[in-house]
Amino acid sequence: MITLLLLALIYLAFISLGLPDSLLGVAWPVMRENWALPLDFAGLIAIPISGSTILSSLISGYTIRKLGTGKVVYISCLLTGGALLGFSLAPSYVWLMVLGIPLGLGAGSVDAALNNYVALHFKAHHMNWLHAFWGIGATVGPLIMSGFLTTSSSWRGGYRTVAIIQLSLAVLFILFFPLWGKHKLQPGYNKSVEAEQHESAKKIKMIQVFKIKGVIAAIATFMFYVTGEMAVGLWGSTFLVEVKTVAAQTAASWIALYYGGITLGRILSGFISFKLNNIQMIRLGVGVSLTGVVLLLLPLPQLLILPSLLLIGMGFAPIFPSMIHETPNRFGSSVSQTVIGYQMGFGYMGSAIMAPLIGVLLRNIAVWIFPILILLCIGMVLFTTEHLNRLSKITV
Repeated sequence: MITLLLLALIYLAFISLGLPDSLLGVAWPVMRENWALPLDFAGLIAIPISGSTILSSLISGYTIRKLGTGKVVYISCLLTGGALLGFSLAPSYVWLMVLGIPLGLGAGSVDAALNNYVALHFKAHHMNWLHAFWGIGATVGPLIMSGFLTTSSSWRGGYRTVAIIQLSLAVLFILFFPLWGKHKLQPGYNKSVEAEQHESAKKIKMIQVFKIKGVIAAIATFMFYVTGEMAVGLWGSTFLVEVKTVAAQTAASWIALYYGGITLGRILSGFISFKLNNIQMIRLGVGVSLTGVVLLLLPLPQLLILPSLLLIGMGFAPIFPSMIHETPNRFGSSVSQTVIGYQMGFGYMGSAIMAPLIGVLLRNIAVWIFPILILLCIGMVLFTTEHLNRLSKITV
């Protein structure tokens, strides 16, 4: 019963993680019109959000050791809910930049905390399904915002509604706080030395983590993966319109299918993970996504573009959850929280720096190289994960 209640809470937490992620993009056309701002000013709001998210991810190991997963989850939920409520009341654009700091701090900490907790306490299928629930949140958030924009042309109501959901979840997490300490580690982790491992983790300084064999390859894997995933979402529509001569409206809906492929793929991956382990799931995901990118690169009819985007999304689906779930196996439960925090932090760097940099390359070289760059990202994911396997002496 405790396990079922805790799982329900974690599933809700993953939905809450996805809810705010796409709100700004949906609301920005109306927001900038209200305040008479240039189109690219949305990027300035993303800077404090991304920066504070990266920071909170990097220090999440220390934060979670001090407070515990349960406290981090509800404090983070309060931070994000409060920040989103502030967005709904903001009198000017500058306030959005200020409120982006608590929004990012809350998002980074809870993301790293939940991923490590699930990696330690639950099996691989739960990790895949939980990340699918993030996709549900990321889909519902824009639907809520678009509903308010359609009925009242007000973006404030959308932010207020999502804020109320987040704050309500924070209260729920407080009420069920004792559940976090009553769940056991997965079989295979030595419970008798858990306290000793916790103490040894406290002694590990941040810089020492990079000296652990394989950690640099692990964080590089996350950066390349997230860069590829985000770049398809950011620049895929541009490639379809300018190179494949797809209509802009059609291209937008096809990119939505790509995200749908990720969500669907993670649901299916949960079932497949009953038969395959994390390493096999990563290899399967890389193979499927590579197939999709190659199809996108070839001069094939427009009819085949749709399945290629679906294949890329479904191939990407198991890679991130499987890499997270494998982290305690690779590095041990004593440092897994710190390592996962670093992985998440460098993943956010991929979305905040590397994915936009791909846009600079497309503008200055040629848009048609887009699939080649995605191919390179996937190729680097394969290279770094196989390097990790060799270091870990994994021969699957």
